[in-house]
Amino acid sequence: MTSEEFAALARTDPVVIVPVGALEEHGPHLPLGADMIQPLHVLDEVARRTGAFVAPSIPYGVCTTTRPYPGTVSVSVDSLKAFVRDVLDDFVRNGVHRVMIVSGHAGREHMMALRAAAHEVVDRGTGLKATVLSDYDLIYASEGILPEGDGHAGAGETSRILTANPELVKGRAPAGKNEIPPYAVVDDPRKYWSGVTGDPTKASKALGQKLDDLVIEGLVELVGELRRRT
Repeated sequence: MTSEEFAALARTDPVVIVPVGALEEHGPHLPLGADMIQPLHVLDEVARRTGAFVAPSIPYGVCTTTRPYPGTVSVSVDSLKAFVRDVLDDFVRNGVHRVMIVSGHAGREHMMALRAAAHEVVDRGTGLKATVLSDYDLIYASEGILPEGDGHAGAGETSRILTANPELVKGRAPAGKNEIPPYAVVDDPRKYWSGVTGDPTKASKALGQKLDDLVIEGLVELVGELRRRT
């Protein structure tokens, strides 16, 4: 898209989707970029169905529990918040007022930074209308679709990478459970957690497609709501 094409697009009051990911450990069987691969795999279809536009992605995020593992590259909450705030401000400056942030990484501090950035821009009376979520917000809200106790690098994520890029799945890691003590802040989560939550051996392309379909349908509905918002 050229500058002139973007200017013409902005005059149509479009919905723009900003994908956000993370670079972090996902067990010994999934790629570090799993949290970017998953949303990118579904967002083109969401755009096709809704007429929304997908912006360039933000590939780094806030990773706390996985930070000690090799390959995890985390930014601070303040850095992510400031960066996303600046991106949203400049979309508004360019005439884009409806922005949906879709994150493939669902960490608490990470999502807090994304939501806080959007709140800052909205609260200044800029006219921004924003929606901020992780694709896993939609998945975890649907009861019974994932095996009990499934989570990071488990059956769900493994299934979705099998669907998106099966060549990136290197076997199956043993089942794992996050046993960090409740409410504890620990210096090295590896003492309590293998990096896998759930059982990757239960993964399948069929489950991955089911999860992707659920995410696509949910995002299509949310794009519609964002477009109707006054």
